[in-house]
Amino acid sequence: MSPKKSPFFELRSGVVDTLLFVVKTTDLEAMRVELTRRFEATPEFFANDVVAIDVRRLAADERVPLAELAALLDSVRMRPIGVVAEPSQTWAAEGALPLLEARDRRVGGKAAAEEAGDAAVQASGPAAADTAAAAASAVAAAQPNGAQAAQAADPNGIPQPEAARTDSAPQTLIVERPLRSGQRVYAKGDLVVLGLVSNGAEVIAEGNIHIYAPLRGRALAGVHGNHDARIFCTRLEAELISIAGIYRTTENPLPADVQGKPVQIWLDEEKLMIEPLRLT
Repeated sequence: MSPKKSPFFELRSGVVDTLLFVVKTTDLEAMRVELTRRFEATPEFFANDVVAIDVRRLAADERVPLAELAALLDSVRMRPIGVVAEPSQTWAAEGALPLLEARDRRVGGKAAAEEAGDAAVQASGPAAADTAAAAASAVAAAQPNGAQAAQAADPNGIPQPEAARTDSAPQTLIVERPLRSGQRVYAKGDLVVLGLVSNGAEVIAEGNIHIYAPLRGRALAGVHGNHDARIFCTRLEAELISIAGIYRTTENPLPADVQGKPVQIWLDEEKLMIEPLRLT
């Protein structure tokens, strides 16, 4: 057997999609308060999502205790896998987390490093190889198969996320059946749902979401930092709506002119805008 091959494992370079947690302050307590405010009402919102801690927005003389920050993220069920830093930020390499190289995407004409969005993050060096490999198994995304469906489906015919992302161009995913409580659909591009999204069901897309039925569960569009994504539905009764991580729950009652009505939802800066749709 060739010494270069093993039937038991492989080590090879790869790219893993992950969220960037962009640090803008060294005040851990302020971050703790904000994380609690944003996520305690929806504990499953980023449950088990892998994140890279991005410290490039900090000033040259600023530092943040990475071990404590990683523990903070872990407390809200995010899974930090490494640190993205400028070459001058040598202190970022002193902790237990590996340094990562970020290949920033551009969203809406701005570098994704300037947004709290995602980037394709590549682990560098042997110490990061195992971390990146483990993270790959935790990152779920749909693989389009033709114009309408993801490759995987549950016994009820509902498309389900694959275990790893592919490099194929995002396509629109169409779900023709109603979604019951506990069911989740993820689309790498746009998502179109033709049936009811029940309470406890969740629809997630990296692009836009179109729901031609009542939305009573959760709808999360632009989940990897696409601030231009929108949500459209013919009857808004949602438990949660979110675009690019900016969300609103039923704890804040919807105005009467959009509750139970056809609407479109988009972002204006960091504010969710909800507007009635004129269908006739």
